[in-house]
Amino acid sequence: MPASPLDSTLYGGLLGDREIAALFTDSAEIRAMMIVEGALARAQGALGLIPEDSAAAIHRASLELQIDPAGLAEATASNAVPVPALVAAFRKAMEAPEHAQYLHWGATSQDIMDTALALRLRQTLSILGGRLVSLVGALGHLAEAHSDLPMAARTYGQIATVTSFGAVVAEWGRPLLRTHGEVAEVGAAVQRVSLSGAAGTLAAMGDDGQKVRAALADALGLADPGASWHSDRGGVARLAAWLCLLTGQLGKMGDDLHLMAQSGIAEVSLSGAGGSSTMPHKANPVQPALLTAIARQMVGLNAVMQNAVVHRQQRDGAAWITEWMSLPQMCVLAGRALAIAERLVASIAPRADRMLANIDDGLGLIYAEAASFALAKEMPRPAAQDAVKALCAEAVETGTPLTELLSRDHGGDWSNTLTPRAQLGTAPADARAFALAASAVR
Repeated sequence: MPASPLDSTLYGGLLGDREIAALFTDSAEIRAMMIVEGALARAQGALGLIPEDSAAAIHRASLELQIDPAGLAEATASNAVPVPALVAAFRKAMEAPEHAQYLHWGATSQDIMDTALALRLRQTLSILGGRLVSLVGALGHLAEAHSDLPMAARTYGQIATVTSFGAVVAEWGRPLLRTHGEVAEVGAAVQRVSLSGAAGTLAAMGDDGQKVRAALADALGLADPGASWHSDRGGVARLAAWLCLLTGQLGKMGDDLHLMAQSGIAEVSLSGAGGSSTMPHKANPVQPALLTAIARQMVGLNAVMQNAVVHRQQRDGAAWITEWMSLPQMCVLAGRALAIAERLVASIAPRADRMLANIDDGLGLIYAEAASFALAKEMPRPAAQDAVKALCAEAVETGTPLTELLSRDHGGDWSNTLTPRAQLGTAPADARAFALAASAVR
């Protein structure tokens, strides 16, 4: 097992996400940092903080030069940040010391790294948001198609009352609607420029520091926070919490499907299930299990990210480094979970016969609540509950259906009242309401 299965050759197809992982490679980070350095120089040149011709040379070089990450590794191990080595390599590669001397003017390593991260998080959220739209849409279609399909609702793992499969799908989808609605807010929390200088004061830029920050933000399409956020990690913590919530919601869907596909219940079948090395008959619910596993792992990573909010003084290397070890994994795992979930939804085939069989066990105990409320029209509610409870016990003991016992003791024909479709309640409407809301998501 490799140290990180996310980018493993063997396990990458199981847990990795190539599209998002590509934003967190060494090359991607260096490219983003060079873009920031070039945009910074250009902003400073326009304000006369550095010579305009030097600014133009630096900006052009930032787009053209290629820096090998391996060449920065030794210095990064000593400095704990790659920026000093990157700046040195950048200056050398420019072969124009008269211009290169103005590179990284008045900035500090965290300015460059956090701004480069913001650029990549913008792309990450765009990908996640797009996948979330597709998933919600697919869940909406599934909920609409099966809004009236009765199945047993379960609480504490026990059969409770009747619901519909469409309503269950809506339970998976409604939280995702809210999570999708937070994408812009989460993006605003992290898509901001960092330019604060060595200790958050921009002292090296004199009176032009705030103007430079505003110009840099405008050039990169990021927000200007108006102050230093070196030690204010609320933005990345907000993103981490959102990613954890998202994968938790997907994990709930995975757990439910894992149970619904379980042998002996078999209320859904899932195409593309995994095989066993020794048992030819097995079709393992691999994708639901992956969603649950990712959700559990994300809780631990999120705990680290929230702990990094405790960021000592003006900058804290220890807290900052813990973010590096956690946030990229969270982004990749969230992307993988969404990709799995979308394929999983497309693979679901509900089995109406099994759902009905689990509702109608021959005794009709699932209708006990409905029976007690029906009797409550004729007697006090506590008495109605006691009567039905006694009849349920008799049904189990004698094997006599609850409807027959109710007719015996209370008269009337209960067979039309105590049916799956008669006891669906708001389930069909809930499913259709979600489907309508899902169709509006863009």
